[in-house]
Amino acid sequence: MDFAPSAAEETFRTRVRAWLHANLPAGWGTPAFPKPREPAEKVAFARTWQRRLHEGGWAGVSWPREYGGQALSPHEQLMFHEECFAAGAPDMIDIAIGLNLVGPTLIHHGTEAQKQRFLEPILRGDEVWCQGFSEPGAGSDLAALRTRAEVKSDRLVINGQKVWTSYARFAEWCILVARTNPGVAKHRGLTFVVVDMRTPGIRIRPLVEMTGVAWFNEVFFEDVEVPLDMVIGRIDHGWDIAITTLSHERGTVVPYQRLRQHLDALVALAGRVAERLPMATRALVRQRLAQLCIDVEVLRLSTYRSVSGIMRAGRPGPEGSMLKVLWSELEQRIMEAAGWLSGTHAALDEHAPEALDAGRWQYGALWSRAATIYAGTSEVQRNIIAQRVLGLPRA
Repeated sequence: MDFAPSAAEETFRTRVRAWLHANLPAGWGTPAFPKPREPAEKVAFARTWQRRLHEGGWAGVSWPREYGGQALSPHEQLMFHEECFAAGAPDMIDIAIGLNLVGPTLIHHGTEAQKQRFLEPILRGDEVWCQGFSEPGAGSDLAALRTRAEVKSDRLVINGQKVWTSYARFAEWCILVARTNPGVAKHRGLTFVVVDMRTPGIRIRPLVEMTGVAWFNEVFFEDVEVPLDMVIGRIDHGWDIAITTLSHERGTVVPYQRLRQHLDALVALAGRVAERLPMATRALVRQRLAQLCIDVEVLRLSTYRSVSGIMRAGRPGPEGSMLKVLWSELEQRIMEAAGWLSGTHAALDEHAPEALDAGRWQYGALWSRAATIYAGTSEVQRNIIAQRVLGLPRA
C-alpha cells in the first residue's frame, strides 16, 4: 500500500478540517466548556451535534447518495474519522448503532418503504436506535437466543428478554432478532424485525456498570405486537441479515486513534512519575511504552489493510474479527500499564482529588474490561478467524 497521500486525499482532509474548525461547538475542548456528564445530557448533546453534521453533509458519509450519504470510499471514511479524532470532535449518538449498523442493514435488505421511513431520521439523529441481540443465555452465541415471535394475523407477537442493550432507555427504535420457528436448526428459524420501543409490553431496566454509569439495560418483551411490515427480509430468514449487521459492527470504525490518544497521555504520565522510579524500573517503563507504541502502529496498519480489503470486496468480511481482537486487548494493556505507573494512586476512586489525570485511568481500566466481551468475545472472534479467515477445521 502506498501511504503517501494523493492530491485528492489532501484536498479531502483539508475540507474536513475546515468544516470541523468552523462548526465545532464554541469553546469545545477547553476547560470552560460544560461537557455533559449524565447519560441523558450526553444523548441530548449528541443529537444536536449529529444534526449539525447532517446539515453539513457529514452524517452517513459512506452511505449511497440516494439515501443521504456522500458515497465515500472506505478509505475516505477512515480519513474522515481520523480528522474527527484529531480535532477532538464530539461523538454522534448513533455512530455505533444507527449509522453503522441499522443504516447499512436497511440499505442492503430493507424494503423501499422501510428505507424511506427510517434512513433520514437516522442521519439527522432524530431517532436513536438500540440493538436487541444479546440475551442472558445468548451473548456471543446469538443463535442460542430464546426470545420468541409468533405470527398472528398481520402481526408478530414477541415475548422474551434482551440484555446489555445500549441506549435502550433513550431509543425510539430497536433492531431485534427473535425465534419464529423452534423446530429447525438454531441458525434457522430466526426473524429480524424493527420494534418501536414505545410499544405497550416493553419494560426497560437500567444496568449500572462497575464504572457507576448505566448505559446498558435489560429489556423485557411481554406480548409486544409488531406489524409484519417491520420485518426485515423474510420470516425465518433473519440469520443472514444479522450477519450483515455484525460484519459492520466488527469491521468498520476501528478506534486506533482513540488508543493513540490514550498512549500519548500514558507517555506524559510516565514522564511525570519517572523521576521517583529506580533506574532499573525506568528501563522497564521505556520497554513497555515502546511495545505499546509498536502495538498501536500495528493496529493502524492493520486497519488500513482491512480498509483496502473492504474496497476490493465491496463489503466488510470476517477479517474484522482480527481488528476486534487487536484493539480490544490493546486497550486493556494500555490501561494495565497506566495502573502500573500510577502505583498506589491506581486504587483511588476516579473522583478522588488525588486521582491522576482527573481519574481517566480508573474509569478507563474499568470500562476496558468490557472491550473483549461486547460485539463478540475474544474467544468467539478467534474461532471466526480460525474457521473463516484461516480455513481451519472445526475442533
